[in-house]
Amino acid sequence: MEMRIGVLKDEIFLEHTPPDYHPENPQRLREVYRFLEGMDEGSFLFVASRMAKEEELCLNHEVSYVESIRKTAEAPFKWLDADTYTCPRSFEVASRAVGGLLRLIDLIMDGSIRAGFALLRPPGHHAERSRAMGFCLFNNVAIGALYLLEAYGLERVMIVDFDLHHGNGTQGSFYDSRKVLYFSTHQYPYYPGTGGYDEIGVGEGAGFTVNVPLRAGMGDADYLCVFKEILLPLSDLYRPQFLLVSAGFDAHMDDPLGGMRLTERAYAAMAQLLLRISKAHCPSRLLFCLEGGYNMEALTRSVAAVLEELRQDRPWEPSFGDASAEARRTIERVKAGLNPFFGSLGEHLP
Repeated sequence: MEMRIGVLKDEIFLEHTPPDYHPENPQRLREVYRFLEGMDEGSFLFVASRMAKEEELCLNHEVSYVESIRKTAEAPFKWLDADTYTCPRSFEVASRAVGGLLRLIDLIMDGSIRAGFALLRPPGHHAERSRAMGFCLFNNVAIGALYLLEAYGLERVMIVDFDLHHGNGTQGSFYDSRKVLYFSTHQYPYYPGTGGYDEIGVGEGAGFTVNVPLRAGMGDADYLCVFKEILLPLSDLYRPQFLLVSAGFDAHMDDPLGGMRLTERAYAAMAQLLLRISKAHCPSRLLFCLEGGYNMEALTRSVAAVLEELRQDRPWEPSFGDASAEARRTIERVKAGLNPFFGSLGEHLP
């Protein structure tokens, strides 16, 4: 029997709730989960969450910070910053989001599934080592990457982040490391204000942080060109042993928080290109983790498009026409910044 796609799905993720309207609310996942009820269970293995252990959370976060989030269970509701809240169940929900992601990693590493999608909340890529921000409590993907390094001894993990916003927390976790290459496309300048061309890493990590800061208004052809001309050749140099994806869908044209023009066809195309990278360098080691996406219908359609590509695993060469002149300028500038490090990347690989 062909291996299935693992999908993290758990009603516990609906228990992180704001008292009033907030864009990061349970309805985001409720709509996606409703769609999943009609999916072919022969192609998907639905996986429940587990609580993350304290030492797993502390792979990326300070002990004092984890304890501060744990203590929010004592308050009915709390604002951690202007955007980020907790309720009495938030610590448990966020811990189960991390634990569920790690469960999918284990299933991928033992060969039980051939790829995965963690449909969890709250999102994570803004969370720093000792600070919650941007709707995020624990940095799910950063913990996942560190877990792969610690538990499985991997040496090259690639994180691809196509959320509308720059993942400042994830970047910060690996800014001085060559063991995790962080690649981000994001609207710039925009929240959180990081992710410029000059943010490339420091020390041993110089060249292993790759930011593609895009102006508002970029569409399907622009993003696909970025993936083809920067991410694909970069992956051939880095040869990742595992591919983690911070899958935010707030660059969709219908999303209320952003100014990008993507459609679900673009997300399908990006998933196909990520599958190509995985096949070339780390077969069956591809895991998507939900980040943003705040238009319920657009989020559901986009997640469905990615899951369909993972299920079909078809050889598809999507074409959306020519990229804009603005996107081409960005691509050339990113390439120019990377050129000094391409040789370095190659020299340090076995």
